[in-house]
Amino acid sequence: MSQSLRRATVHRSTAETQIQLELDLDGSGKAQIETGVGFFDHMLELFTKHGMFDLQVQATGDLHVDQHHTVEDVGICLGQALAEAVGDKQGLNRYGHFTLPMDETLVTTAVDLSGRYGFVFNVLFPHEKIGQFDCELIEHFWQSVANRCQCNFHALLHHGQNGHHISEAVFKSAARSFRQATTRDPRQTGIPSTKGVL
Repeated sequence: MSQSLRRATVHRSTAETQIQLELDLDGSGKAQIETGVGFFDHMLELFTKHGMFDLQVQATGDLHVDQHHTVEDVGICLGQALAEAVGDKQGLNRYGHFTLPMDETLVTTAVDLSGRYGFVFNVLFPHEKIGQFDCELIEHFWQSVANRCQCNFHALLHHGQNGHHISEAVFKSAARSFRQATTRDPRQTGIPSTKGVL
């Protein structure tokens, strides 16, 4: 698999958002994120750092309405970029999972780059908002990623009481899971499936 197949650039333009996203799976954890939603920027920076990806996101959305369209559409773009960057998936681990502690919080995520959409999010937040950020958007973001990436994504909160910690744990754990799933396995010379295609 050539290095160029490990990168993707996605543009999305709608009446609600304007987004440009660039992803390099073989990066070093560099983030340049500007979505207009401070807490969301922070979560994407965590994802970038712990995934060891390089990620640039420039997003302008209808924040005068609310944060929903911006968060959703960035998720769509990230999922599309992940799907494009892994290419035909030859030599990949395909699967990734990680259990991550964040102070009193413990979260497990698991990913399968199967080419099929599957999504389970068993994470409850103690409050509806973290500052001005709607907690329900965290689930919607990852659902948008999984849908456009055509992968299985599972998240499970084992325990936790602080909403900020829970969100951080989800994004960090997801980063580690995607990092593992998108890493090349030197022993895997073809498609990691008995079907021969993903």
